[in-house]
Amino acid sequence: MVKLAVIKTGGKQYLVKEGDEIKVEKLSVDEKDNFVFDEVLLVASDKGDDVKLGDPNIKSAQVDATIVEQGRAKKIRVVKYKNKTRYHKVSGHRQPYSKVKINKIK
Repeated sequence: MVKLAVIKTGGKQYLVKEGDEIKVEKLSVDEKDNFVFDEVLLVASDKGDDVKLGDPNIKSAQVDATIVEQGRAKKIRVVKYKNKTRYHKVSGHRQPYSKVKINKIK
C-alpha cells in the first residue's frame, strides 16, 4: 500500500508519495538535512479506500523529507520592446529551488 499526500509549500500544492523527488520553492535549510512539511492537506492510500481530508490542514499528519539539492533554475530571458521608438531592454531571472526527497508520510 502506497500512501499519497498533498502538501502545501511556497504558495503551491504538490501531490507526493514516498520516494518521490520534487522541486519546490527554496527552503532555508542546508543540503542533506531533514525537513518536515506541516501543511498537509490530504492523506490517502493509492487504492482510494482510506482518505483523510483536512479543513484546511490535517493536524496530526506530517511529511518527512530530505533536502537533496539547493540550486537555481535555468535562466529566463525577459524582453521589453517598443516598436518605432528604439526601446529594447533584456533582463534575465534564475529562480532558486530546493530538490526534496520524500521519506515518510505520517
